[in-house]
Amino acid sequence: MAAFEVWLAAICTPLLSLIIWMRIKGLEYILINYRWILSCFVLMPLTVLYNVVFFVRNWIIFKLNSAPKLHDRRVADIQKQVKQWKEDGCKQPMCTSRPGWQTISPRVGLYKKTMRNIHVNLVDILEVDTKRRVMRVEPLVSMGQITAMLNPLGWTLPVLPELDDLTVGGLIMGVGIETSSHKYGLFQHTCLSYELVLADGSLVKCSKDENPDLFYTAPWSYGTLGLLVAAEIQIIPAKKYVKVDYRPAHTFEDAINTFKEEVNKKADNEFVEGLMYSDKECVIMTANQTDHADSNKINAIGNYWKPWFFKHAETCLKRGAFTEYIPLRHYYHRHTRSIFWELQDIIPFGNNPIFRYLFGWMVPPKVSLMKLTQTKTARRMYEQRHVIQDMLVPMADLSSALKCFDKELKLYPLWLCPFFLPSQPGLVHPDSDQDEMYVDLGAYGTPHREGFHFRETTRRVEEFVRSVHGFQMLYADSYMTREEFRQMFDHSLYDKLREEFKCKKAFPEIYDKICKAARL
Repeated sequence: MAAFEVWLAAICTPLLSLIIWMRIKGLEYILINYRWILSCFVLMPLTVLYNVVFFVRNWIIFKLNSAPKLHDRRVADIQKQVKQWKEDGCKQPMCTSRPGWQTISPRVGLYKKTMRNIHVNLVDILEVDTKRRVMRVEPLVSMGQITAMLNPLGWTLPVLPELDDLTVGGLIMGVGIETSSHKYGLFQHTCLSYELVLADGSLVKCSKDENPDLFYTAPWSYGTLGLLVAAEIQIIPAKKYVKVDYRPAHTFEDAINTFKEEVNKKADNEFVEGLMYSDKECVIMTANQTDHADSNKINAIGNYWKPWFFKHAETCLKRGAFTEYIPLRHYYHRHTRSIFWELQDIIPFGNNPIFRYLFGWMVPPKVSLMKLTQTKTARRMYEQRHVIQDMLVPMADLSSALKCFDKELKLYPLWLCPFFLPSQPGLVHPDSDQDEMYVDLGAYGTPHREGFHFRETTRRVEEFVRSVHGFQMLYADSYMTREEFRQMFDHSLYDKLREEFKCKKAFPEIYDKICKAARL
């Protein structure tokens, strides 16, 4: 009996202590400061289950070749919903019914509660045409689906953004970028055509030759000109490995000069990326696809037991320049396991070798599930202490942009990704009529700048970006006024098309979907 009492006390005492501690601290405190508890014991197992079910489902659909037939039926249903909206008197603007927590954006759209929700369940790869070098996909197809399908066939996308859960629709109607963008442009610039359901329920295809105004203006429009139902995207031959050259820079000037030099090379350098680890230290990575690799230098960085990529790259600062070969799909999703470096704030011990070997196969927890389990108070506190921003500035202004980010945020690592921005019509283009090289500055994490205030600081950064004719990725928090937003993005063709397609009652303006008041 005494032994049982000792055993009971050993079990109950820590459990009771935990309950008392949670009562004292409060559930909000636990969710914010100990998010790893929820992530490890709930979100990671759920993520594994979700991924397995979804992968099997997509494989069966593609093998049975049933996606195209289902696609036509689903598009007809979307058209029927839009026409029904018209018959009901156009009382509310329309938007897709996809829940806000399922998107990759850190925020949840409040506008969906006050608008007519249109069900758009389009998640399939429709066709891979290697003769034309084109794939046709539905808007909710993810980058993980695409690499899993294309790479075994020996093909890939010219611009394939890192994170598995990014969707084609989000990358077109929002924006997509990759370290090959200095050669090919943004994700939208690799697309050949879009199919949209317009405000009157009609189905329209647009390309450079067919409805070109719509083709150039649909990107960045956030579904405010029509509902995207399919897209054709270029594909290019893929090789087995990516040869990656790591080069350290230990001064600010060396980092800037080396980065620009590698971006501007006419040959080689299919991929260029920079990671700023401080205001002086940077690792510049250049890479090229190859079918041949030194077996002693192959690094399958995507394996769950491997160190997080940004930590692996950081070793270059001490060990000096080195070269390795990474399997192609591993390279594309090198930042996925750590969600760039966001996971270190969620699971601080996540890069520990013991954790990686035991639980790394369940990482990362899905962003959508993390959003779903966040309370309003937790979101508010997270917003006040955390930054997730991508600012796109001309390469000529990279030096002043980095100084601005350091002055306002002091947040490292910073992601540097160059991209070619052609002079074309639409919402986003260079200030002049000449093509121009830009760079994406990605800031993700907790700022260490004294006096940081989430609203005022972000507004100062936004003001700087506008002053150099740059752009803000709109998945992130934006504190611009409507006038400032229109100053940053060229609305001339957009306004014309909204008038022509009678969008004013059918869809809100972009600003009304991305402004802070529209998001939680």
